[in-house]
Amino acid sequence: MEYRKVHPLEDLSFQEMTGIQNRLRPQISDTPLVKEPRFVSGVDIGYDTSRKRGVAVIVTLDFKSMEVVDTVYAVGDTALAYRPGYLAFRELPLFLKAWEKLETDTDLLFFDGHGRIHPRRMGLATHAGFFVDRPTIGIAKNPFFGRYEEPENVPGSYRYVYDKEEKIGAVLRSKTGTKPIFVSAGNHITLEDSLRITLHFVSGEYKIPMPTRLADSYAKQLRGES
Repeated sequence: MEYRKVHPLEDLSFQEMTGIQNRLRPQISDTPLVKEPRFVSGVDIGYDTSRKRGVAVIVTLDFKSMEVVDTVYAVGDTALAYRPGYLAFRELPLFLKAWEKLETDTDLLFFDGHGRIHPRRMGLATHAGFFVDRPTIGIAKNPFFGRYEEPENVPGSYRYVYDKEEKIGAVLRSKTGTKPIFVSAGNHITLEDSLRITLHFVSGEYKIPMPTRLADSYAKQLRGES
């Protein structure tokens, strides 16, 4: 699949990265889905013990049957060390290598990372949406930014995440007896649609939506983890 070359991803200072995030922020699209997606992909990027070599996996499922229809991956070195708030600049180059191998024209992507739960609303899922020009959703296991209250211990229960008075995401109890997950719209989608699509892929049975759960499992296999 082709992607838009929105801006350079290499040889950038953190000041330049912040400038790019601030420039793109007003262009984030909060667009409701007009129809149910046919294909949905999950993206996971993992690293070896040195944290310098990574693998990006994209697993694509049929939305209705939840059967896997396509799986691609890319392996490569990562030049940028992890720094909170700038994950996209570390992970997008490897993700885009995998994206170029994808043959299924997916309608929506889940990312293992935040979307608009970010000081500048430019988490990995949001930033990736500019490059692939498709709706994206951020799914994270840990909090990063914003204030919220814990949801009830009931599958499907959620509370919104706020930055001051702005609603930037949700903390969702996807499965009884487990820690909640953090759901946020990435790009070209609303928070309400993001929650609805997420709930379709957990249904109270799984903590993590099936697309990203399968991508994570395959990434671990490729890295030789149990």
